[in-house]
Amino acid sequence: QVQLHESGGGLVQVGDSLTLSCAIAGHITPGYVMGWFRQAPGKEREFVAAVTWGRGEAQYQDSLKDRFTIHEDDAKNTVSLQMSSLELEDTAVYYCAADRDLYGVAAFKTGQGLLSWGQGTQVTVSS
Repeated sequence: QVQLHESGGGLVQVGDSLTLSCAIAGHITPGYVMGWFRQAPGKEREFVAAVTWGRGEAQYQDSLKDRFTIHEDDAKNTVSLQMSSLELEDTAVYYCAADRDLYGVAAFKTGQGLLSWGQGTQVTVSS
């Protein structure tokens, strides 16, 4: 069983940068997809970014790809999300997720039936 724990959230201002980290407890091998989702108040959860573990192939929500970067660290068993030029609309709880790469990142993006989720970390962007 893979357990995930996010950290790095906080209160920032518009235009700031912030890096979230997801610590992975358990054995992640190539053949897993790791990613980030977020849920803003009153909105549905949405896909942010994902990376295929061991290959480093990343995919992003189209509207975020110019500001967000996902990075896997095999040595530390973590996956991070670097966010820059933060906007008010980036305010949300950010969740780390993991799943076996059985059906590709397209399936992972739906967030349905994923193997593991973290508890989330709050990011608040103020003006």
